[in-house]
Amino acid sequence: MAYEAVIGLECHIQLSTRSKMFCDCPAAFGDRPNSNVCPVCLGLPGSLPRANRAAIESALRLGLALGCTIRRESVFARKNYFYPDMPKNYQITQYDRPLCEGGALPVGSGERQRRFELIRIHVEEDTGKSFHPERYGDRPFSRVDFNRAGVPLLELVTQPVFREPAECAAFLTGLRRLVRWLAISDGDMEKGHLRCDANVSIRPRGTSALGVKTEIKNLNSIKGVEKGLAAEIVRQNRALDAGETLTQATLLYDADHDKLAVMRSKEYAHDYRYFPEPDLPVLKVEEAWIEEARAGLPELPWETERRLETAYGLAGEVASIVGSDREYVLLVEDLAREGAKPRTAANWVANTVIAHANRLGIGIARFRERVPLGSFATLLARVESAQVTATAAKALLEEVLDRGGDPATLFASGGQAVSGDEALLPLVRAVIAENPGPVEQYRKGKAATLGFLVGQVMKKSGGQAVAQTVRDLLARELGQAAPT
Repeated sequence: MAYEAVIGLECHIQLSTRSKMFCDCPAAFGDRPNSNVCPVCLGLPGSLPRANRAAIESALRLGLALGCTIRRESVFARKNYFYPDMPKNYQITQYDRPLCEGGALPVGSGERQRRFELIRIHVEEDTGKSFHPERYGDRPFSRVDFNRAGVPLLELVTQPVFREPAECAAFLTGLRRLVRWLAISDGDMEKGHLRCDANVSIRPRGTSALGVKTEIKNLNSIKGVEKGLAAEIVRQNRALDAGETLTQATLLYDADHDKLAVMRSKEYAHDYRYFPEPDLPVLKVEEAWIEEARAGLPELPWETERRLETAYGLAGEVASIVGSDREYVLLVEDLAREGAKPRTAANWVANTVIAHANRLGIGIARFRERVPLGSFATLLARVESAQVTATAAKALLEEVLDRGGDPATLFASGGQAVSGDEALLPLVRAVIAENPGPVEQYRKGKAATLGFLVGQVMKKSGGQAVAQTVRDLLARELGQAAPT
């Protein structure tokens, strides 16, 4: 029988606030274990929580960006369960009256764009972190670090609108881009700043009733989400085909060995004994606060991507790459203000700058320090005017980045292009003489062969020749018009 999957995601977004959700302890990553704790986040008797305003503002920014309805009065609740890394034995979260409801995240662009609908976004606190001997292997007992306990989280719950694991990967990529764009989270899954639980069931294709649901917990990479869901869908298909009965359960996925294991039977809401948090008042969000948050929103990434395509005439792929990070967009626009053509700047950022930044392990801020805007714009203008070839310009940029060359001098005068007929004609004639086969193919109508001959001339010129001039000279020498 043919089945289809029905998938919903629960995404946990750790916020980039200075302090924890309900106390003044630092919310820093990587500090000495159990150094960022106090009576409130340790749940000691008599301690009282107080909500972090910056965390609520981050929730408002995300909710407004996604078109959610903002609840004017929301309520914190206690979610009761025992985990060794939750010192209070309950989590302060939101249940029946969350801050944000509805909304959708657009993924893709143009005709390929799809909106994935949400159920809610609510505010809560994170748990601590356990280190177990079977994984870390450095001592015979488990350890607990409470530094993360109480760090602000947003939980974003989607509708069960996904049918393929690849859709979930695209959604998480879009969500990570958005939280970074809004500067509310680093979105780093390796550090636990973005985590995902996935609920999945299967049903006969063409039917509407939902099947038995399982939940895969604590998936900590986008690839892990995709692989874990694929493995669980295969497992459920095989079980139903074999006549087995599926049971609701919580699973763990081992990405290293591509294995699923049952963690526990799946809980229901009543298992957590939710009740309103008695130590926190109703969270009231006035209209002025909402409008202030709305006014502070930047242009959203999918809007920026569309603008890059229409205003700058960028190809969809280049617009998507540049639009993947707000820092890339700002770099393109700053270069344009310095005199570079926006389309040239965008292509260089998409195809060259990002590659160098990744290779060197630096962000765009460090790239800007090494390569001043004015000098970079001068280099791009020289490429546009054929004073320097793209190959030579890339070599100059690499020299500045790797060897600390002076960008103002190199970009303004280095890498002078060879474009005159007198200098290039001997190279063109030599390539024609050395390549009789491709020359014959070109003369018989195989226009693509001209690209090979251009490449050979470029090699002889050390990458300094202007490609269009070479094409024109080759076509003239071979007695045909250069193909456009």
